[in-house]
Amino acid sequence: MKKVLHVANAWLCPAENYQLASYLYLKLLAVIYFIAFFSLSTQITGLVGENGILPFTEQLEYIYSNYGVMAWLYKPTLFWFDSGDLALQAVCLLGCVLSVFLLIGFKPLWSLIGLFVLYLSLLHAGQTFLMFQWDTLLLEAGFLAIFLNGAPSHLLLFLFHWLLFRLRFMSGVSKISSGDPSWSNLTTLNYYFETQPLPHAGAWFFHQLPEWILQCGVVLVLLTELIVPFFIFLPRKFRLSAAGITICLQLIIIATSNHNWINLLTIVLCLFLLDDDFLKKVLPTRFCCSIKCGSAGGSSRQVAEKDKFGELLHGSNRVYDPVNAQPVKDRRPAWRNYILPAFALMIMVSSVTAFSAMVTHLRLPETLDKATTLIRLWGIGHIYHVFPNMQTERHEMELQGSDDGIVWQTYVFRYKPGALDKRPVFNVPHQPRLDWMVWFVPPRSADMMYWYDRFVTRVHEGSPQVLDLLEYNPFPDRPPRYLRI
Repeated sequence: MKKVLHVANAWLCPAENYQLASYLYLKLLAVIYFIAFFSLSTQITGLVGENGILPFTEQLEYIYSNYGVMAWLYKPTLFWFDSGDLALQAVCLLGCVLSVFLLIGFKPLWSLIGLFVLYLSLLHAGQTFLMFQWDTLLLEAGFLAIFLNGAPSHLLLFLFHWLLFRLRFMSGVSKISSGDPSWSNLTTLNYYFETQPLPHAGAWFFHQLPEWILQCGVVLVLLTELIVPFFIFLPRKFRLSAAGITICLQLIIIATSNHNWINLLTIVLCLFLLDDDFLKKVLPTRFCCSIKCGSAGGSSRQVAEKDKFGELLHGSNRVYDPVNAQPVKDRRPAWRNYILPAFALMIMVSSVTAFSAMVTHLRLPETLDKATTLIRLWGIGHIYHVFPNMQTERHEMELQGSDDGIVWQTYVFRYKPGALDKRPVFNVPHQPRLDWMVWFVPPRSADMMYWYDRFVTRVHEGSPQVLDLLEYNPFPDRPPRYLRI
């Protein structure tokens, strides 16, 4: 029993050499949170507002009619109180404000909790427009950050590593298990640069590379997703190599693709592969010296306020000050130590079982399936499978309107490829949800046609919120009599 307690205590002790990484992580996470909330604020009412494509109010009413008061358990969102346009905009605005609070170190714990709750609410409100892997990745990255207080505990550090491992390794396995021939015959990059959802001008230059270089690029992707992720759990040299390789690949993706902020967040997660000894070598000395012990947990005034709170809710571990090279007292709130192992277990069980089911195509026991699904509905324990299949042809639809059925005028989207003489724009880190989703429509799956038909209906009704999502509305005064695709 003593040995078990000793091991448990070791896992909950701080990883002393990750103070700088924690500090940088919280600052950069705040920036990405701000980007995500601000990006949504410009489009949320058109997507799921009262006159949007998929009004969230309708879905809430449907869920409540089926589950009653238990509906909140399956749709954990603040919008049960109010799901109108003003509430949607207010949540986005409040998310931006809390992001700034986190960036400047004002009430970081409460800011992190608030940011997680707000984005989880928006995730469910956004329905199909927010059910993407970068959204769940941000949620779990933000959730783990709640437990950061100075240096991360060894358990928390492992969970950050596990999150990055899942993102990379699961994506690689999904490419192999999908059976897509373009991955097995190394021709994926022959198509990717022109068939991806939102290419920008950089994709054209990479598309001109010789075929043998493109094939080498496919091999590089598979190696970085199937082999390199295991370096995360190996000794220091391997971890540094994993960080370097992963960061380089993310920068290449940014140079060729509009993938919002997922690549930036992946780079930020790599910080926990870089210990303070490494960071002090690559960061300016003045910057390192400006970071005092406890900066990741708040300002010196806030740390003093925590001290006054007393020993009742605080531990007495020792952490390492990377600036002064000496141990200092870390008053780690005991509740974080008590709660984290429970969430760690949930994350491990949910992610492992869901990933196993995805790869083997076996049905999970009903109780386990419901439990893990519920965990993921609350924002943690997700699986990742980035581009398991590759389209080999690009199909672009045009939405046109006419008053007489003879002369047709085209509605122009802001970001998706359209006219051949218009250069595709670079919109990183913004995520234009409608433009991205239109990429899925040509195959005409039932899930896609449901929302697209609603979109066309809103355009025909002349919904201002939906039309604001477009770059050009050829009928500004009133909707046309006819629409065609």
